[in-house]
Amino acid sequence: MSTLAKNNRNAARAYVPTSALAKSVEFDDEMMRVHLTDGRIVSVPLIWFPLLSDATPEQRAHYEIGGGGTSLHWPDIDEDISVAGLMAGADWQSM
Repeated sequence: MSTLAKNNRNAARAYVPTSALAKSVEFDDEMMRVHLTDGRIVSVPLIWFPLLSDATPEQRAHYEIGGGGTSLHWPDIDEDISVAGLMAGADWQSM
């Protein structure tokens, strides 16, 4: 089998996500973790988001996933975060 044919066969089996979509969010004392539908987990320091950092665990747990997984919203504290922004590394100092 030629190298080209072997590479094409391997490429056909590779999974390449077309977009990062949120499926759940979890917190600990220092980090927010966003679980994506493609299996990745994006972890960011909670201090990047002062409203979430100051929120109670109950307020953090009450979130909504919007746009088919492209955005996160916490109605109790009126906080919105895009998954694209998390993936790009946008933090509170760059906003």
